[in-house]
Amino acid sequence: MERVKNILVALDLSSIDNHLIEYSSFLAEKVAAENVYFVHNIKKYEISELFEEELQKVNLDQLIGDELNEKIEKRFTATANWEVLISEDSNTESLIHYIANKYQIDLTIVGNKPATEGTGVVTAKLLRLLKCSILSVPKTARVQLDKVWVGTDFSGHSRKSFVFAQALKSKWDLEVNAVHIFHVPMQFSPYIPREDAAQKIEKHLLQKSAKFFRKLGGAVPENNQLIYAKDRSVSQRFLVEIEKQKPDLIILSDKGGSNISSLLIGSLTEELFEESLSSPLLVVK
Repeated sequence: MERVKNILVALDLSSIDNHLIEYSSFLAEKVAAENVYFVHNIKKYEISELFEEELQKVNLDQLIGDELNEKIEKRFTATANWEVLISEDSNTESLIHYIANKYQIDLTIVGNKPATEGTGVVTAKLLRLLKCSILSVPKTARVQLDKVWVGTDFSGHSRKSFVFAQALKSKWDLEVNAVHIFHVPMQFSPYIPREDAAQKIEKHLLQKSAKFFRKLGGAVPENNQLIYAKDRSVSQRFLVEIEKQKPDLIILSDKGGSNISSLLIGSLTEELFEESLSSPLLVVK
C-alpha cells in the first residue's frame, strides 16, 4: 500500500467519532488522499420494539446524515473530497466490505474502543474480509506522527510495511523503528539454558535483519529493536513495550513467516487488533 487515494472511515455515533474524523483529516492531508467516505450503518434491529411507532414518524437516515455532516464539516479540514454514506444492514462487516470494494478503498479506518464501550466495528472477521489495509485508532491516540513502529519478522511479507513507512517518511519528518519480539521455542528449554538460547537467537536475528535491510534499499529504518519476550507471549511483550515507548503508529503486515516470532493473521496481528491499544495500529495488506 504505497498510494492511498480512497479512505473509508467507519463511524457509529459513539464518543470516538469526533476523534476519528479529526485523525482521518490529519492522515488524509498527509498522504494526499483524494476521497474520504464516512460510513455509518443503522442497525434498526437493535432498536427496541417499544419505539417502533415513534421511529415510523421520523426519517432516521436523514437525521443521522445531518448530524454526521455537521460533525464532519466542523472537524474535517483536509483538502480531500468527502462524503457521508448511510445504510441499513444487519451485518456491519459485510457492509464495509461491500463499500470498500465498490469505492476501491485503499485504507479503512475504524475505532479501537475499550471493551466497556462496546466492540465497535473492529473484528477478526473484518480483518480477514477486507482486501485493503486497516487502521485501528483509539480515542487516546495523539494526532501526530513522529515515531512509527514497524513490527517485523524479517520475512518478505513484512517488506510492504517498511515500504509504506518509507512512503510516510517521504512526506514528513518521522522516525521509523523496526521492532521484533522473539521467544525461545519450548523444545529448546529442557536442553539449553533459556538465556543462552536467547543470546544465540538474538545473534541469528541480527544477521537475518542485516540481510533483510540490505534488500530493502531506501526503506531501511533508523532503529532495529530486538526484544526478548522472556516469560511473556509475543503479544503480551508487544503490549508492554507499546505502553512503555508509546509509538504514534504501529504498522504490521497481514502475514508473516517466522517460527520464532509469528506476525500472522490469527496470531500477533489479530491479537493486537482485539486489544485496547493506546497507539493506532495499521495492518498493511
